Amino acid sequence: MGAAGVAVTAATMLTNALAYLVPMLGARRLDPADLGALATVLALGAIAAVPGFGLQIAVAVHRARHGPTPTGRLALLTAGATTGVTVVAAPLLTVLLRLPVALTLLLAATTFATVLAGRWLGELQGDQRFLRLSAGMTVLALGRYGGLIAGLALDGGAVTALLLATVTGLLALPLLARLARSARPGPPAAPEGDLRPTHVMTACAATLAMLTISYADLILARQLLPADGSGAYAVGSVLTKGALWAPQVVTLLALPHLARGDRRARALGLAVILACGAVLVAAAAVGGELALRLAGGADYLHLAGEAPLFAATGALYAVVFLLINDRVASGARFPAAPLWVATAGLAGAAVLVAPRTVEGVLICALGTAALTAAVLAWLVLRPGDPSRRP
Repeated sequence: MGAAGVAVTAATMLTNALAYLVPMLGARRLDPADLGALATVLALGAIAAVPGFGLQIAVAVHRARHGPTPTGRLALLTAGATTGVTVVAAPLLTVLLRLPVALTLLLAATTFATVLAGRWLGELQGDQRFLRLSAGMTVLALGRYGGLIAGLALDGGAVTALLLATVTGLLALPLLARLARSARPGPPAAPEGDLRPTHVMTACAATLAMLTISYADLILARQLLPADGSGAYAVGSVLTKGALWAPQVVTLLALPHLARGDRRARALGLAVILACGAVLVAAAAVGGELALRLAGGADYLHLAGEAPLFAATGALYAVVFLLINDRVASGARFPAAPLWVATAGLAGAAVLVAPRTVEGVLICALGTAALTAAVLAWLVLRPGDPSRRP
């Protein structure tokens, strides 16, 4: 398990490194208009990829609980539906966001590959073949970003870079299928254990809710604060995202155990995430100035006093993410409902109550994260949870 954790962490770090390399190269190789267009398309691609994460979670949970079962048809349905929506929205996106038509159409093709990949990653995760999962994550990262990086490095322009990304993304799919084909053999699941579209939709809704609440404070800061305050909050939020995503490998490793109702795995996962969060908050308290200097430069050192609060917000959301995954894995009805309520509460508090300052928005975000974690802990840990399906 330790080797698996290291491997998955390395694959995650590679994915993040490649994702950060794309805008860095784009800033140096593209003119401002093309850079803005490519950045917008990549942001849309991140949103369109949510069904892929939902598909992965649903397949992993179902496979861990019921064993191998056919997933190809549902995966194609999920990828095809997402791609279809993207194609239908392409003309509107082209007009509203002033994007080249070629970019919006290529976005649909890359979306198909990214979403479909969730099938094989979910099979590997559900089988606890974590070393193969790390290899699959690496293959997907190279498929998603390798073509983009090559196209930008060759000065090919935004359209050429995305075209190459489409090709490499599609080429990654047979490699992922080969990795998953060697996963745990076994008899097919019983008919009553079939994976259904509703399972994928539930996981997608939870994934979307997690992304929404984790970025809501940043969006609110952009809307409510002056330009310098919004920029300062964006720099501080780097610490939030670091504390949020650093322990996510724990959630990934724990998910198959959570699907089988393993309380010990849940307790261990919570302990590790809480310990990681405590370390990161302490590090932000001691080295806040250094962290902010690295994140944004010397102009943002005045935020050093708030650095532990930014880190604490991310650490609490890391706990929230594990608990939401537990609710999805255990079959709870409407597992993401608390997150949507919390997001609405955060927006209301920030708009109606909090001072229009960095500290005001930050306190709202921290309070929301703490309250959400407490509510979810009560829902998950209470005996005889009536919201869970048998």
